[in-house]
Amino acid sequence: MSPISVRPATLLDSATIADFNSRMALETEHRRLDPERVSNGVVALLKDASKGAYFVAASDGRIVGQLLITFEWSDWRNGTFWWIQSVYVAEGFRGRGVFRALFQHIQEMAKQTPAVCGLRLYVEAENEGARDTYARLGMKRTSYEIFETDFVL
Repeated sequence: MSPISVRPATLLDSATIADFNSRMALETEHRRLDPERVSNGVVALLKDASKGAYFVAASDGRIVGQLLITFEWSDWRNGTFWWIQSVYVAEGFRGRGVFRALFQHIQEMAKQTPAVCGLRLYVEAENEGARDTYARLGMKRTSYEIFETDFVL
């Protein structure tokens, strides 16, 4: 495998990102997503930076991983948390430093952006591999739990 490069995603990456999102939902939550809805959602975000930003990792010119950052304002900190979401590494590239490259890229960007007060993510409770990866990268488990009311799925 050649070195991993990380870059902001573009509209040209939308089909791959939508495919990765569908694969991730099936693998982690056993959910089959509506491909058209996912594709439209990816394109909407890529066209509107206020919604967030996708980053892709590439090796040999092929996208092998992705993550999305979205934004949460913290009045307690007078700053913005970047939420890491839609993390996916293609099969065959897992365990090869793809997520580490994405995470380190985002972490450096965040540290250089004064308005950013931290990074957050959520993980499926049973996904021990992902939890271990995040801990190895220096992320700490919090006391928060997520509650939601989902109007779409």
